[in-house]
Amino acid sequence: MGSEAIGAIGLGCLLVLMILRVPVALTMLVVGVVGFASIISWDAAIAQLKTVPVEVLSNYSFSAVPMFILMGVLAAHSGMAGKLFDSTRTICGGWKGGLAISAIGSCGIFSAISGSSLATASTMTRVALPEMERYGYHRGLATGALAAGGTLGIMIPPSIALLIYAILTEQSVGDMFMAGLMGLVMYALTVSVVMRLRPSLAVAGEPTPWKEKLVSLTGLVPFFGVFLVMILGIYFGAFTPTEGASVGAFATLIYALVKGMRSAQLWRSVQETLALSAVVFFMLVGAETLGYFISVSRISFSITDMLYGLDLSPLVVVLIILALYFVLGMFMDSIAMLVITVPVVYPIIQAMGIDPVWFGILTVLTVELGLMTPPVGMNVFVIKAMAPHVRLGEIFKGVAPFVVSDLIRLALLIAFPILSTVFLL
Repeated sequence: MGSEAIGAIGLGCLLVLMILRVPVALTMLVVGVVGFASIISWDAAIAQLKTVPVEVLSNYSFSAVPMFILMGVLAAHSGMAGKLFDSTRTICGGWKGGLAISAIGSCGIFSAISGSSLATASTMTRVALPEMERYGYHRGLATGALAAGGTLGIMIPPSIALLIYAILTEQSVGDMFMAGLMGLVMYALTVSVVMRLRPSLAVAGEPTPWKEKLVSLTGLVPFFGVFLVMILGIYFGAFTPTEGASVGAFATLIYALVKGMRSAQLWRSVQETLALSAVVFFMLVGAETLGYFISVSRISFSITDMLYGLDLSPLVVVLIILALYFVLGMFMDSIAMLVITVPVVYPIIQAMGIDPVWFGILTVLTVELGLMTPPVGMNVFVIKAMAPHVRLGEIFKGVAPFVVSDLIRLALLIAFPILSTVFLL
């Protein structure tokens, strides 16, 4: 049996195992090891199993991952997230669907320091979902808004996904802010459209005077303070993005201690950070192992040769790659997808003279869609874990309008590249 046939069988097994709800990281690891052994040898597969975890865990650039997670966890346990939601709720007071819009806004701001879509979704679900349910919001709309808002963490730097893309392609991630800001605005507009079409899904919030709205802005100060410290430090060369994660975590820790965080809460934050970091690194190890299998199976190279042979325009090639990402996003975790595919498709992008920053924005946005689409939809499953009383179908149904919103945003960024590179001008 040829290596390409083995690769196709391996990917089929990957899909079957994920449908059976085997953990994605374990699925990638098992398929990667068995597939690699089938093509090369079991001795080589075992040797790879020994070296890959060391390569991933000793990669200095990945040390930013637990720091971003620690920032998010400290923000959640120190009360920053609760104050953030209170502020955005006050600002949006009196609007139809205002709580859903404030939840999306809170997710966008929280993600600016957490760097993780999953951490954003889980934290803001704990804070915002009980309030939306208390005010009679339809569970589908409430959880859908939180699932969509959580994905903003992947587009607003510094984010883990953008960090991984930058490491793999040696590009700057600071220029990707505009697309994340667009997402926040378009999600808010989506809530407004849904409210107009189905007003029974939510009720108007309690009106708040302008003076109270202005006072509530103080709840946003800690987030913007930490965010500006990181971003300005990175832009002016005071520290690298990897070091910036540590600076941000330290600043968040200082805030938490000033606000009265005790040793028990701090220890819980460290434990939660370690647990979440272990999940991410297990995912990276599995993705790296699967990547070796895909490489030796030559499936990726066959796809590359086919694209070259078709003599297509750069835009058509980009659309084909994005379509591939959209399909993969229905079955794979976003980090795994980036680790596996970017090393394969990036040389094609370079050869065709396509702007790597623009392509990175399109790639990460398409990957973001995978966080909301079945059957995997990591953000949806995170919210399901945080709100077990809400049916999975309700969450997927509630997030559907936001998927449409993302598709429109993707189309705009493809049609008008200046929207994604405006800060480079």
